[in-house]
Amino acid sequence: MAEPARAALPADKAERYATLRAEIAAVIAGEPNITARYATASSLLAQAFPDRFFWTGFYVVDPQKDRELVVGPYQGTLGCLRIPFGEGVCGAAAAQRETIIVPDVHAFPGHIACDSRSNSEIVVPVFDKAGALAAVLDVDSTQFNAFDGLDQAGLEAICADLLTLP
Repeated sequence: MAEPARAALPADKAERYATLRAEIAAVIAGEPNITARYATASSLLAQAFPDRFFWTGFYVVDPQKDRELVVGPYQGTLGCLRIPFGEGVCGAAAAQRETIIVPDVHAFPGHIACDSRSNSEIVVPVFDKAGALAAVLDVDSTQFNAFDGLDQAGLEAICADLLTLP
């Protein structure tokens, strides 16, 4: 079965995120499986920004372990399997329940180097309908200082939709 044709994304980054948000929302609409939603988002995000997104994926809160993330759907090289809350950028974002942008991961205290080619990172929390932390979206780049406020706003909007859309 052939993949449906995708419209070209606008050149403006804010518009690209808005278009991508609508595309992800349309694809996941009515899909109850969270893994399918995360897999779709990580795939479309990685394809939308191949020049900047080196690793794109989710670390999911493990209900069997207290305050620990386990790797979920992602696009990219091998990811770390587990990350305790408070450790590395993903664990810090999970513990603080807020987005973290790191322009140079080598200068971030306690950074966990899953792939030494990563130079900057943004991590966005994903909350369920009740406001509980469900996962974090982790995006790494081989470029230094690859992420800014537009990335934060765009990714936070997409993450807000992942578990709240019907």
